[in-house]
Amino acid sequence: MRLTRKRLCSFLIALYCLFSLYAAYHVFFGRRRQAPAGSPRGLRKGAVAPARERRGREQFTLESEEWNPWEGDEKNEQQYRFKTSLQVLNKSTKGKTDLSVQIWGKAAIGLYLWEHIFEGLLDPSDVTAQWREGKSIVGRTQYSFITGPAVIPGYFSVDVNNVVLILNGREKAKIFYATQWLLYAQNLVQIQKLQHLAVVLLGNEHCNNEWINPFLKRNGGFVELLFIIYDSPWINDVDVFQWPLGVATYRNFPVVEASWSMLHDERPYLCNFLGTIYENSSRQALMNILKKDGNDKLCWVSAREHWQPQETNESLKNYQDALLQSDLTLCPVGVNTECYRIYEACSYGSIPVVEDVMTAGSCGNTSVHHNAPLQLLKSMGAPFIFIKNWKELPAVLEKEKTIILQEKIERRKMLLQWYQHFKAELKMKFTNILESSFLMKNKS
Repeated sequence: MRLTRKRLCSFLIALYCLFSLYAAYHVFFGRRRQAPAGSPRGLRKGAVAPARERRGREQFTLESEEWNPWEGDEKNEQQYRFKTSLQVLNKSTKGKTDLSVQIWGKAAIGLYLWEHIFEGLLDPSDVTAQWREGKSIVGRTQYSFITGPAVIPGYFSVDVNNVVLILNGREKAKIFYATQWLLYAQNLVQIQKLQHLAVVLLGNEHCNNEWINPFLKRNGGFVELLFIIYDSPWINDVDVFQWPLGVATYRNFPVVEASWSMLHDERPYLCNFLGTIYENSSRQALMNILKKDGNDKLCWVSAREHWQPQETNESLKNYQDALLQSDLTLCPVGVNTECYRIYEACSYGSIPVVEDVMTAGSCGNTSVHHNAPLQLLKSMGAPFIFIKNWKELPAVLEKEKTIILQEKIERRKMLLQWYQHFKAELKMKFTNILESSFLMKNKS
């Protein structure tokens, strides 16, 4: 009885060992003994193909692949290494910057500089936020940008040696406000909290900017570089440089991304003009000429008698639609020849037709340029239509009627490419001027 029980236990143990060996064999060697037919992998490939097509990913081959249980972990590790290498690259790039500059944007033109020329982002994106900031690296310079109502003299920390101050000096009230900022900056220079200061100034439309003269370093002040809007006779490309007016960011004109339809669609209007008509101005003459030849029916024209500082959502959309749906944008002079409309037309690929005449005031030719007005745009090869008198417009419009769509598409491409290049050149020129001036003075 005892012998029989012993034999039964031995049999069960042997059976258990055989079953374990069989199971181990299938676990470790069973996958490699799958049928050589391509059907399983063919089925697998067929299963993933519809999903791959839906996702629009690149085609890949599975025939030569072995199943890898650690494939997910390996991909995660590769991604981790890639991210780590990017972080190292970013750190090395940051380490190579030789200059840190903070831009204090205390005029709406600062948004054109930062968002349109520098293509920088702002946090938060809400335009009504009290404090907005952003960062960017250009060349050897690391920029930080701050703007908003909460940026008040003495109420924020100054932790850089180099500052670009963006100011509005167009009228008396703005000049008073700008002067307070310059006095604040002067105090920071005197107590050695600031080392270098440059100013970007929305100047007076008549180029009467004498109020800032005492602050310029060449006159015993502390402002080393001045970038000024409009054709100021002070421009010498040594310490005073011309800067573009840009788009009306104070009216929330956006950064416009070119699209296929913007380039290729037929535009229903020959030209457009939406603006204020001043009595006895060239704008009044323009309207008379449009009506006389009936071209006002071929153009998107909307005139008003009084200037409005702000746009409604509806008026802004109408204006943008007019730019997008017109081949030409008519740009008569206002108080100054340079106007926001020129740059806004460029944003939508609508050719500016510019009244190329000097307005009253002190603007004009400088020691380095003799092609005023609009010497900055002309010096950079702006592909505009320049006319001296609106009596030339009927001939321009008659020629426009003969241009086929393909030629217009090429012209739009040329304008948009030029405008992109114009902004990129300004960004690099601005940075090079700061680096040449600030870094050179640091070494000396």
